Amino acid sequence: MSLQAEIRVSNGAFALDVDLEVAEGETVAVLGPNGAGKSTLLRGLSGLLRLDAGRLALGGRVLDEPATRTFVPPECRPVGVVFQDLRLFPQMSAVDNVAFGLRRRGLSRAESRFRATRWLERLGLADRADARPRALSGGQAQRVAMARALAICPELLLLDEPLSALDVGMRADMRRDLQRALASFPGVRIVVTHDPTEAFTLADRLVIIEDGRVVQTGTPAEVTARPRSHYVARFVGVNLLRGWADGSELTVEGGCTLRIPDTEHGEVWAGIRPRAVAVHKERPSGSPRNAWRCRLESLDVERDVLRLALAGKPDIVAEVTAAAFAELELRPGDEVWASVKATEIEVFPA
Repeated sequence: MSLQAEIRVSNGAFALDVDLEVAEGETVAVLGPNGAGKSTLLRGLSGLLRLDAGRLALGGRVLDEPATRTFVPPECRPVGVVFQDLRLFPQMSAVDNVAFGLRRRGLSRAESRFRATRWLERLGLADRADARPRALSGGQAQRVAMARALAICPELLLLDEPLSALDVGMRADMRRDLQRALASFPGVRIVVTHDPTEAFTLADRLVIIEDGRVVQTGTPAEVTARPRSHYVARFVGVNLLRGWADGSELTVEGGCTLRIPDTEHGEVWAGIRPRAVAVHKERPSGSPRNAWRCRLESLDVERDVLRLALAGKPDIVAEVTAAAFAELELRPGDEVWASVKATEIEVFPA
């Protein structure tokens, strides 16, 4: 069982042109900025949106192919969907929500409720079977939506921002439950998310979409090591610079020249981890560093470190400890110096 998708969809000025192959038992996380086409992709895969061109096949069975006028409606596809807003029917109990898809596929009411009850038991919700969605907690409602998607024994499971509706305290527990559910699901799994933790812990492979096109794909380790766009770099927490390498020198966009390891020639990307960027009130001396003047634009607190957005040539993000920041006595708008050792700059071909 595998998925082969050539998704061509136009919506006004926006066009989605994505090729996607996912193997049986593989979990793929689809990432991208707002408006990139992630939701459009899921709608095309689920059948909620017909393709303008291309081809969609699951396990060798064609589900949508405009050229041959083939289209299998959503309710007839072996596809389970967990929507971002869950879309539980408010007038139905939890067990009837789960049984809904089974009933639509022709099972009797008794058989549908029996199977739905079993799924709720598997997900630890046996005692909430008769509760309506408004009486469920966020985590319980999430489990009901997952049970509804899995109860139909789908060959393709689509999860749209599965944990976004939960608060931070519940997200970690639900992430573990979701990991277990995906591990026991034998089909093809696609997760749309904007959360790095979800992507890295749930997915075998990442697919990044920008402006309706795939810009990068690879394992979490591969994408983290060599981001191919500024969005990806921000997502994985890397400063990404583009420029021209000539031996041990890199000229970045804007004209700044940096010392780098003598490894590449020609057009390149340069990745710099924020923790490798040092911040000084005066120009540093006495060590072979790249140093340039910047202005502190803004700062954010993340766990036990501060992320400083520094405007200069080039712009860069630095991470410093709270103690180091206190010693610097900085405020937004202050002039500072940023410095990076040449050995901390990873260069790879553009």
